[in-house]
Amino acid sequence: MESEKPTEPKGLLQTHELYKYILETNVYPREPEPLKELRALTASQPRAIMGTAPDAGQMIGLLLKIIGAKKTIEVGVFTGYSLLLTALTIPDDGKIVAIDPDREAYEIGLPVMKKAKVEHKIDFIESKALPALDKMLEKPDNEGSFDFAFVDADKINYINYHERIMKLLKVNGIMVYDNTLWLGSVARPESSVPNFLREGRVSAIQFNQSLAADPRIEISTVPLGDGLTICRRLY
Repeated sequence: MESEKPTEPKGLLQTHELYKYILETNVYPREPEPLKELRALTASQPRAIMGTAPDAGQMIGLLLKIIGAKKTIEVGVFTGYSLLLTALTIPDDGKIVAIDPDREAYEIGLPVMKKAKVEHKIDFIESKALPALDKMLEKPDNEGSFDFAFVDADKINYINYHERIMKLLKVNGIMVYDNTLWLGSVARPESSVPNFLREGRVSAIQFNQSLAADPRIEISTVPLGDGLTICRRLY
């Protein structure tokens, strides 16, 4: 049974009652038990805000199923909510390359992944993302071989990640970028944005403009979590 504490909106839905309604009506009843367990573990961490919002996770799971994803990339793992979700969704012989320099955070969720019997699908690379992606691209077989990518990492490098993921993804493959609306600050004057959000706001605005001008993809930004931008590689 979910906690009776007020549900804090994780991003753009600022009406607590409406966000709570969405979670309790559509999200929590269908959330697999391992994800509930990992979400509870993550909630006790000092940086719990970094975890993937469960409503955003639900959308990611649906996309994975629609395209029949089998081989995926995850840039930014934290405790692994979206990683576990992906591992639960893809086939038993599917593979996820998960990249994050913070193994300690990953290991918070690792016991849940082992308990769910999906650890064998995960190739965790303890590294900053750019060198790891570049190393992947050194192997010609990796180019154009991935079905899906999810990015939730340092916003300043989103443009750099995008260029590398475009090479790794199949034509018609899907990539999803988190935090592209940056707590709604992208639509506000800089003077009204708290200092701690300003650098991320600039990065998000530049990245959104770059995606909008990229003829190689089609895009849709949805106000789930802190903003998800969904892209399909066209060529």
